[in-house]
Amino acid sequence: MTKEDEMLLAQIEDKIEQCKDRYMITYSDFLDTHQRKVVKDYLLKMKIPPVDAKVQTERHVFFGGYKDAERTMVAFLPDYIQCEEGVPDEVMELLQVIKVKSPKGSRKLGHRDYLGSLLGLGIDRSVTGDILVHEDGADIVVLADMADFIELNYAKAGRTNLTARAYDIGQLDVGEINIEEKTDTVASLRLDNIVSSAFRISRAKAADAIRGGIVSLNSVEATKVDAEVAEGDKIVLRGKGRMILAEIGGESKKGRIYIKMNLYV
Repeated sequence: MTKEDEMLLAQIEDKIEQCKDRYMITYSDFLDTHQRKVVKDYLLKMKIPPVDAKVQTERHVFFGGYKDAERTMVAFLPDYIQCEEGVPDEVMELLQVIKVKSPKGSRKLGHRDYLGSLLGLGIDRSVTGDILVHEDGADIVVLADMADFIELNYAKAGRTNLTARAYDIGQLDVGEINIEEKTDTVASLRLDNIVSSAFRISRAKAADAIRGGIVSLNSVEATKVDAEVAEGDKIVLRGKGRMILAEIGGESKKGRIYIKMNLYV
């Protein structure tokens, strides 16, 4: 474990203790997929159950504004917070969305443009979540306590003028989702095999990507090439896209496994 991981877990431990001692919701900054894995493993070890556990004790929930968010915060909930399904309203209120618009006729900005100009405000990456780019702007998930500052100060990306306005997280626009269905056969359901098939890269390159920490399985960093993938699992290869293993079929005459994948394009 790195020193950065140890520092992160020390902060998480403080949040858990504050939740217990002050009987209030506490929460972290946004976590990337590696940090989420570190925290998730720690919570499992400490037996801090998820929000939907039917127990009267402190619980946790990872949330990034929408179901498939790559960057999420983790919130710790005292036992008086009720949650029958989904994310509690009290957690939803911890986040807001900054809707950014650029003038008509200006060049289309990309993820890097928005992120760079945000960091240029002097804020840390940890207070912003996913940046969802649209044709005429972007929706940026942020911690609610930073929304006013960003709304007031975020006015330009490079030479492009911007308008920014904060909204409740329920106004988040995840954009149009286009899914391409693909069928294939694989030697096994190992992660490197599935990544290779889904993203049309060699198995060796898939293994390198997994070991390099740029592949996530169900929103958690996956670094084991032989991790087993199950039906319904979501895989993201950073810079390439994401997919869901929609269906696992039978075996071919050569012993390969038929699979059906939904690729987000």
